[in-house]
Amino acid sequence: MTADSDSTASVSSPEDLAKALEGAGYLADAGVATAAFLALRMRKPLFCEGEPGTGKTSLAMALAESLGQPLIRLQCHEGIDAAQALYEWDFPRQLLHLRALEAAEGGHLDVDTAEQSLYTERFLLARPLLRALTTAPCVLLIDEIDRADDEFEAFLLQLLDENTVTIPEYGEVRAAVAPLVVLTSNRTREVHDALKRRCLYHWLEHPGIEREVAILRGRLPGIGQRLAGQIAGAVHRLRAMELLKPPGVAESLDWAQALVALDRDELDAGAAAVTLGAVLKYSEDLDRVRARLDTLLA
Repeated sequence: MTADSDSTASVSSPEDLAKALEGAGYLADAGVATAAFLALRMRKPLFCEGEPGTGKTSLAMALAESLGQPLIRLQCHEGIDAAQALYEWDFPRQLLHLRALEAAEGGHLDVDTAEQSLYTERFLLARPLLRALTTAPCVLLIDEIDRADDEFEAFLLQLLDENTVTIPEYGEVRAAVAPLVVLTSNRTREVHDALKRRCLYHWLEHPGIEREVAILRGRLPGIGQRLAGQIAGAVHRLRAMELLKPPGVAESLDWAQALVALDRDELDAGAAAVTLGAVLKYSEDLDRVRARLDTLLA
């Protein structure tokens, strides 16, 4: 850790970090806490991979909150490029600036001087990656990197290696304090080894029943132990079914909130039947589960 990392000074072990994350509402197991602690201590990016709903994005958010640092999020998608992720030039303002210069000079512009005045910080629109390098310290979440293409992965390598990017018209931008970078992937495709080599890696599993009960009770203090246990058990069984989209922790919380909102203190067949839309998002899954409610609530 650098001398500038004052907000991380009190985090001296994975156990300390787990307690800090718990204070931010994230119950980390030993593996997650250790991986995140090592990313902090070694100042290396953390690559989190796993099924949707296992808490990858929530981990980055909780890290930012527990460390008292801003979260800067880049949501990846097909076709994302440097202009969307790093920077753009404010062309309308540049054009107005040129017109003002031309008017001031009586229509006679010095081309070199005018060009130099265009490519300055004044006209630079910082996107998430550039903001992360100029905001020190912070947590940078590069979410769902598997949705981006190979070219964008290659573009990220300099940033992950050196905490630096090069803007051709402007020059090199280097972070005064390296951001804590968390990359997530739902493994819709394999991410290249070149990117993975630059990161620490952790595979996130769905929580076990006991930890999911703790998550539900931690996030919803009003829920009873019995109902939380029934929901966690039912969700655990749903994940074992061949569903189009098995539920994650977010869906468990939605289901619990729905049942609490209906003043239910028990998950029976009637309550499950009318609230399954909180936990399942495809009609085929709903039909499959409704036909096996007895098994679900066993």
